[in-house]
Amino acid sequence: MFTVLSCVVYAHNIWLVLLAAVLCLSGSWVTARLFRRAGQTTGMLRVGWHFLTALAAGVAIWCTHFVAMLGFYAGTPVGFNPSLTILSLLIAVIGSSLGFVLGGSRLFKFAPAVGGAVVGLAIAAMHYTGMIAYRVQGIVTWDQRYLVASILLAVGFSALALQLGTRKGKYANDILAGVLAFAIVALHFTGMTAFNVAPLEIDGAYSDPEAFRALALAVTGMAALIVAAGLASYLIDDKTRTENIEMLRQMATTDALTALPNRQGFEARLEFELSLAAEQRHKLALARIDLTRFKEINDLRGHKVGDSVLRNLGQRISDLLHQENGEFVARVGGDEFAAIFRMTGGRDIATFLEKIERVMHAPIRLEGSEIHPRASLGVSIYPDDADDAETLISNANLAMYRAKSDISRSICFYEKDMDQRVKERRAMSADLRDAIAHGQLSVAYQVQTRVSTGETLGYEALLRWEHPQLGFISPETFIPLAEESGLILDLGEWVLRTACEDAATWTQPLTVAVNLSAVQFIHADLPKLVRDVLAETRLQPSRLELELTETAVFSDGHRARHLMEQIKQTGVKVALDDFGTGYSSLDTLVSFPFDKIKIDKSFIQEAHSNPQTIAIIRAVVALGRSLGLAVLAEGIESEEQLNMLHMEGCSEGQGYLLGRPSPLKQLVADGAITVNPPRTASSGVARAH
Repeated sequence: MFTVLSCVVYAHNIWLVLLAAVLCLSGSWVTARLFRRAGQTTGMLRVGWHFLTALAAGVAIWCTHFVAMLGFYAGTPVGFNPSLTILSLLIAVIGSSLGFVLGGSRLFKFAPAVGGAVVGLAIAAMHYTGMIAYRVQGIVTWDQRYLVASILLAVGFSALALQLGTRKGKYANDILAGVLAFAIVALHFTGMTAFNVAPLEIDGAYSDPEAFRALALAVTGMAALIVAAGLASYLIDDKTRTENIEMLRQMATTDALTALPNRQGFEARLEFELSLAAEQRHKLALARIDLTRFKEINDLRGHKVGDSVLRNLGQRISDLLHQENGEFVARVGGDEFAAIFRMTGGRDIATFLEKIERVMHAPIRLEGSEIHPRASLGVSIYPDDADDAETLISNANLAMYRAKSDISRSICFYEKDMDQRVKERRAMSADLRDAIAHGQLSVAYQVQTRVSTGETLGYEALLRWEHPQLGFISPETFIPLAEESGLILDLGEWVLRTACEDAATWTQPLTVAVNLSAVQFIHADLPKLVRDVLAETRLQPSRLELELTETAVFSDGHRARHLMEQIKQTGVKVALDDFGTGYSSLDTLVSFPFDKIKIDKSFIQEAHSNPQTIAIIRAVVALGRSLGLAVLAEGIESEEQLNMLHMEGCSEGQGYLLGRPSPLKQLVADGAITVNPPRTASSGVARAH
């Protein structure tokens, strides 16, 4: 060991030794990174990276040797054989190529070590080929001990370098570079220790140390350029990979349709904001946003228009956000959004929510028509309502469902008793599903009469639910629940079929009126359902009257008009229910082919105390008469109200004064309705089911 150190210190130019060491370390560092990069690729790309690895390693090995050789004091004139010197370079590059390819192949467990041993042999072969090319004026002898030791050091440490360098770990590259550099340096200086020269004096022979130093610098410069080129390739590729990874990450966390963050982006942002809120001790608001009529848009206009609506809303939201203030909105589902608001510096959450509500409710003009989106917002606040992400989201959802069920407001904040109400609604929804299956539902009929004579004109079919434990449940309670859960389609079809079956048995040619939910009306198969039910029950189409509210037709006038025209082609009548409570009643009457107007009961009940209400009723009756529409007043409960309607010219009436809703059996027992005897199979007119 001391002999080797003495060779380094006393037999070499220390500055060129240091230069060789720097070149060796930098070249090994670049080689290690290129080798690791090659292992991460396949195909021709991997071949290219292996070539760069071998080039960097070969240059580092050869130039370290050559520069150090130029700094060696031989004590006699020296020179170099050009052919053998070039051959030594080729040995370094080709041997390194074979070793690194084998080391990176992972063909067997110790392939890296075997590949490293090949690299070590290449280092040794390069060194001693270079020493043969080294011409000295003297007698050369070799110390076999140091010669063998140098080869063993090169092979052993090169094998160790690749074996350690291919393991996973933060410092694997640095370990590979350091051990490989040591293998190169150990071989060179141990091998030089084995090299002994007995000078011979030859006249005219001399060496030029200045020329050697200049050559050393030139070689170092060229080596540095080659190593730098390999490093540049690695850095450029690494930067490209980083940019590609960032682009992929951006794609993975961004909704392609709206350009807003998606669910994954939202979850990551929420975790960040919650940790920030906990650290800085401020509040954080989470809002869940649901488009209340988006399914209608898709059903009535098609998914292309639906996508355009979402894109439009996404752009509006992006335009209003101030992300630097902690405002964040993501699209987390088909028609669901989520907003995060950092409540710092006295900033008001109400203002932020109003901005969201405003853009979500503003009309959107597409394909020549105007679409009116609506949204329900539910808000929960950290840490007041929850102290973790999952609970915060759950509570915001509860508040959002409350907003959807409350027509008086579109923004709802979480309240602690919402959990219990949601459990109750879920239980009732399950009970309603059971009620359909176990026959707990029934239809009651309320009479509709001519105001002037009291003549019975028909009956309105009203759905009733008698719960086994809770008793009678109002339709105002379970109908919205059925609409939310999707049960309304089954309920609506059952009521329509039952009412038509019953009416088909009546001896009198009375009409039967059936209410249609807004959800049921937009169902694409409604005209077909009406035709099928009429055919199965053999009820005359003119005896069926379908009642719609303005809400059912207001969302998409073009689609609603088309559906109504299809229904009316069957001969069925269509009435506008709850007239006067919608947004644009006069326009609705002019635009849609209704047969009847039903004045909402709120006007009738206020008529005795509000003269303006009587004026409205008078105007509606006159409007109906001018348009050729029958006018029916709902909610008649007193003789005074009936007389007022008679004086104003209202043609039809309905209410408790004229008759309460009753089961068909009761109406038959009272003689209000007579029914035909049941049809039998032998008569050839069996009822269709």
